[in-house]
Amino acid sequence: MEECISVFDMLKIGVGPSSSHTLGPWRAGERFLAELLKKNLLSTIDQVKIDLYGSLSLTGTGHATDLAVMLGLSGQDPEYIPVENIDGIIKTIKENKQIKLGNEFLIPFDPASAIVFNKEFLPFHSNGMTFTAYSKSIAKFTATYYSIGGGFVVKEERINAKKKIAIKCAFPYQIDKATELLDFCLSENKKISEIVYENEKSMRTEDVIHSELMRIWNTMLECMYIGCHTSGILPGGLNVRRRAFDMHQNLIGLSNYSSPQTWLEEIRTTEVKFRQILKWVSCFALAVNEVNAALGRVVTAPTNGSAGVIPAVLMYYLVIENHQAGEKEIKQFLLVAGEIGSIFKKGSTISAAMGGCQAEIGVSSSMAAAALCELMGGTPEQVLMAAEIAMEHHLGLTCDPIGGLVQIPCIERNTMGAIKAINAAELALETDPKNAKVPLDKVVNTMWETAKDMNNKYKETSEGGLAIAVNMADC
Repeated sequence: MEECISVFDMLKIGVGPSSSHTLGPWRAGERFLAELLKKNLLSTIDQVKIDLYGSLSLTGTGHATDLAVMLGLSGQDPEYIPVENIDGIIKTIKENKQIKLGNEFLIPFDPASAIVFNKEFLPFHSNGMTFTAYSKSIAKFTATYYSIGGGFVVKEERINAKKKIAIKCAFPYQIDKATELLDFCLSENKKISEIVYENEKSMRTEDVIHSELMRIWNTMLECMYIGCHTSGILPGGLNVRRRAFDMHQNLIGLSNYSSPQTWLEEIRTTEVKFRQILKWVSCFALAVNEVNAALGRVVTAPTNGSAGVIPAVLMYYLVIENHQAGEKEIKQFLLVAGEIGSIFKKGSTISAAMGGCQAEIGVSSSMAAAALCELMGGTPEQVLMAAEIAMEHHLGLTCDPIGGLVQIPCIERNTMGAIKAINAAELALETDPKNAKVPLDKVVNTMWETAKDMNNKYKETSEGGLAIAVNMADC
């Protein structure tokens, strides 16, 4: 039996540009601090070294992996750190060649020599990293972590231990596959969101579930708002011009508003012809991933690179489909999306370094399609069909970021995932599930087999595809 994967595991608040290459290494740095503290070693450490391997090394600079490990070791929390403070913290470390471990113990630290980019891959996972601490009391203390996508960080021995000792999940409805989820819906006569809500209540109070789901949504809404109101060039060297700002200005016109919520209400009054709808959905997705590319705060959904799909589709429902929708529908959407994401994580992967972009944009599109389908009145069978349709048409999608940056083709790709999600939901709503030929579990399995067959150069290494056809000099 798998461990319980909560909605709040699949939808995490963090800092861009990548959940596996930024948020994961950041969390790994925090875990290393916790291990040193537990062993009463933290105050004795006088040197730290970080080795990055595989995909973390090959695209680590473009994904700010080196910055992430420094911030993690500094004791900063990606969920709450004021993003405007990040540049100052990194600048101080680099200029002074010192780092304050856990924001408490100042030690010498030169990033140029302390962070080592090793191109070879560790055998367990493409995103491996080893932290080593030295002090007078010990020769060294070493820990190796793997960032497996979506901000999840594990140790190899923990995964191996799971194979030997079954971990019983505490959820009342234990779900590994879509068929199990559907069986529970039918036997209990509940919607997918209702089954998921019961599972969440086994871990948290209803008040906490409500407040945390709304915090996730408000972070998404604020992210879209910031992206639509920020112009200029994205950092990183590709000189990518932000597009959400101009697109938004053309769509919103001279409307008056003063906050993300009043902005949402104002959008509801705009023209909703087909072209405008396409533009709005694209604008929302672009906005999120432009914020992500600039090391802004986003919600991994299920990853940072695919963070724009779910907010864009949920915003589409709120401002186009149902002007009366509010907190109830928002929570319902997020609960369904999180559960579909967990099925992919258990049965395949949500890491582009393991499965290409089908594991990120494909999964996010599938999550969004399912959630939208339930809000539009779809049965559990149709909801799972919507998830299947969205993923089926992302199978084989490669991850080939130019310069290792989460910008080209990543930002535009979120708009495609969002549009496909809406289309998949509509197709499912117009289909009798009895006539479906491809179940969701088969697509999950196919995605994993495709991932294993995919050449490594198309798995977030920037060694194939657009990443070599278009180089930094061309930009």
